[in-house]
This record gives sequence, structure tokens and C-alpha cells, in this order.
Amino acid sequence: MSFKPTLVVDQVSKRYHGRSGVQANDRVSLTVPPGQVVGLLGHNGAGKTTLVGQIVGLLRPDSGRISLAGHDAVAHPGLARQLTSVQVQTNCALEGITPRTAIRTIGRIRGGGRAEVRARTDQLIDALDLEPWADRPSEQVSGGVARLTAFGMAAVVPGVLTILDEPTNDVDPVRRRLLWGQIRGLAERGTAVLLITHNVREAEQVVDRLVVLERGQVVAAGDLAELTDQGRIPLEDAYIALCGRPHDQAPPPASDPDSTTDLDRTTDMDHTTDPDRSGADPYHSSAASEEVRS
Repeated sequence: MSFKPTLVVDQVSKRYHGRSGVQANDRVSLTVPPGQVVGLLGHNGAGKTTLVGQIVGLLRPDSGRISLAGHDAVAHPGLARQLTSVQVQTNCALEGITPRTAIRTIGRIRGGGRAEVRARTDQLIDALDLEPWADRPSEQVSGGVARLTAFGMAAVVPGVLTILDEPTNDVDPVRRRLLWGQIRGLAERGTAVLLITHNVREAEQVVDRLVVLERGQVVAAGDLAELTDQGRIPLEDAYIALCGRPHDQAPPPASDPDSTTDLDRTTDMDHTTDPDRSGADPYHSSAASEEVRS
């Protein structure tokens, strides 16, 4: 059975102008079908974060088309954010609230019912082994727990597309394996998942397909068998052959916005106050004012 892709990125290009000029994305094309995890693999500075910024409407492409669940994501950036849940690369600022409250709050803001959100939050906390820290103030938890909390915020009421940017950073090996199971679980429930990483070995654990981005261009795409010559070549070796070792790549200019885009400074909570250019905030829900402490 075939499904229409949830996400279609078609020949998208984005250039940052300035003294140095950076071609962050150059005619990038990829698709993410429902029920699959597609890995976006590339060195730091390859253009991954810039591409995500365009998918969720924080950046506007110079050319090309982005379709999300059949909608024009470039023309309707607010709708794109409504349809997408995102775990950004940097941990969310959660001072003064607990992991449980953070996850529940996002679930209610994203339109989940009170009972549904409470049950899903408890399920995620249990599945990720977060219970010992679930009710501690965020200032008292480790970076790994904060990272898992951020995943929970993206997964509690997932969009039709869930974007996970380096979700395992700072996570210990035991909970990393639990996290991979939850990522696969999102796909099994029909969510389209775009997993952004530069960790080749971790990508092998969970993805259905891989897209390799190098200096803003797609240099390879396919399933693991296709990229590894039916398993005869380790994926890491295939990746190095395509992209070169990281230290062989000239570092991006200090002003390269792919390293410091608005996306890295924006949490899932921030998206709720960034309205569509056409008017009302698509994330707004009266449930947000009710909070979730009860």
C-alpha cells in the first residue's frame, strides 16, 4: 500500500547574503511518508537546521516548494507550525517547572484533552524512565533528563510531522535505547518523523530511509541497503566516502546562520506565539489558560 508523503521538499534553495555569502541549501529535495522515520544526516554546517527552519516557516526559501500534509507550507507558515511538532537541538528553558508539567502544558496547548494528555504524559515518563525526576524543578535535573523532557514535549500530542533535531544529545546509553523505541513508536502510530543527526551509527538504529546532506546539497538518499551496497559497506564508511571526514571540510564562516538560526533559539512553547502571517495564532487554545496542574 502506498501513501502520499506527509512532507515534500522540492528543489528548495536558501542563500544567506552578506560579505561571505552562504548557500545553505541548494535545490534540496526529500519526502517523509507517514509511518516512517527519515534520517537527515550531515556534518555540522551542512544545512540541516536551515532546512528545518524553512519547513516550519521560520525562514522563507529563495526558491522551491514545501508541502506539508498537502498544504503549501511556504504560503502558510503558521499552519505548518500547527501541523508540526519539533524538538530543537538546544534544550528548552524550563526554569521553575517540572518535566511532567512541561510535557502536560505542551500537550494541552497543542489541543489534547485533559485526560488524554495526562495519560500520554505518564506513558512517556514511564517509557523513558523519567519518574524519579518527573516532579523535580528543572533546575535540579541533568542535561539528559532535560533532553528527554524536550522529546516528551514534542511527542505528547505529535503533529502529522515530528522533527527531532539531535534528540539523543546528553542522554545516557540506557535511556538512549528507550528513546529510540519511542521514536519508532511515533512512526508506528502513523506519524511522519524527520530525524536530524550527524551520528551515523545512531542513525542506523531507527531510520527507514536516509538523506545525506553535504554543503547544502543532497548527495545521497535511500534505505540502508541502498546506501551500504546491500550491507557490504558499513554505513559510516559510505558516509565518509560521500562527505569526507569532518576535519576535511572547511569550517563555515563565523557568520554562517545555519549554526545560530532562530530555530535553535526557539522552543516548542515559543512556536505557540508565532502566528501565521494571515492572522490568528493557529496554536492558540483556551486550554492553555487552564494549565495542567489538576
